[in-house]
Amino acid sequence: MRTLRPLPVPTGDAVLDLLPLLATAVEGGLPHALHPHAADTAPHPSLRTGEPLGPGEDDPDDPTAVVVATSGSTGTPKGALLPAAALRASAAATAARLAPGPGSQQWVLALPAHHVAGLQVLLRSVRAGTEPVVLPPGPFSAAAFAGATARATGDRLLTSLVPTQLVRLLDAPGDAGEEARAALARYDAVLVGSAATPGALLERARAAGARVVTTYGSSETCGGCVYDGVPLDGVVPALEEDRLTLAGPVLARGYRGLPGHPAFPGDRFRTDDTAVLEGGRVRVLGRVDDLITTGGLKVAPALVEEALAGTPGIGEVVVVGVPDEEWGQRVVAAVVPAGTAPTLAEVRERVGAAVARHAAPRQLLLLAELPLRGPGKPDRAALRALAAPPAPGG
Repeated sequence: MRTLRPLPVPTGDAVLDLLPLLATAVEGGLPHALHPHAADTAPHPSLRTGEPLGPGEDDPDDPTAVVVATSGSTGTPKGALLPAAALRASAAATAARLAPGPGSQQWVLALPAHHVAGLQVLLRSVRAGTEPVVLPPGPFSAAAFAGATARATGDRLLTSLVPTQLVRLLDAPGDAGEEARAALARYDAVLVGSAATPGALLERARAAGARVVTTYGSSETCGGCVYDGVPLDGVVPALEEDRLTLAGPVLARGYRGLPGHPAFPGDRFRTDDTAVLEGGRVRVLGRVDDLITTGGLKVAPALVEEALAGTPGIGEVVVVGVPDEEWGQRVVAAVVPAGTAPTLAEVRERVGAAVARHAAPRQLLLLAELPLRGPGKPDRAALRALAAPPAPGG
């Protein structure tokens, strides 16, 4: 019986030592499954590394290659059981969509490789037969990104970033910033995901020459499976009670130690997101749990964030709802200013005109930086705590 073994994932060029092992794993050739985790942390106990895979967690004809931990936004992280065939299908569909035609494809790794987006950079590289270029350990910077790009030699360059990284590249001052923006323009595709990417940020990046591609997906779908709103070949979206579901060859077979989990009814993955499907395209509006009910009316934070992105004085923005005695929930805009910060009245006017009056924020939270979790996702729980009034006597 195959077991789940921990795979400590280092930072920097040391991660390249894992490529032969990952190449074997994605072919289904290992006698065990792998759980990637940061080398300086222990695997979460809920994933039960060192123990056998349970009934339904493996298949001799299509072995579970890796078990990737979810970001744990709702509590204890779950382990998505990713079959070898699903990883191969994801890599093939991504290559066909992003860099079709002749020429070698080379990735630049700018994300932690124990999360699914960074891990996929490694797996897609081994499937392409090329070695990725890895940013050095330490905080992400414009200089590090430009330096890594300069070392790339492939005919077709690809990378994956989170929105915060893209903002830092576009805003970097001086020569380092100019070099970073020139480096961005070298890529055939710059995937941007993990969190919603404001339209104004996409416009800035494209004006700088970057071929930015928005990506939507999760650990349960082998990472990105919808690019610029269009599902990868074989991926089928649907709505069930306003909740987005996905089917296709890139799905996990379930969660480690959680047989029969409701997120996997039959051959579909039931996401936590609400979306609109129009003409074969998917427009994700955000997590169902993040929808705000204020004065009895629903507000999708993504629509408010989209309306505020690009507003003078706003660098980054995340919208959350917090309990309110009068409104049930009040809409709060958490803003990282760019230059002179906007006033609450200006924010309300912008949202009221672009979305609806009831969606206009009733509180403006100005921050030096947004709290993040996982690979660049805004920590909405932390923002709610910052915006909520202190408990009586607190």
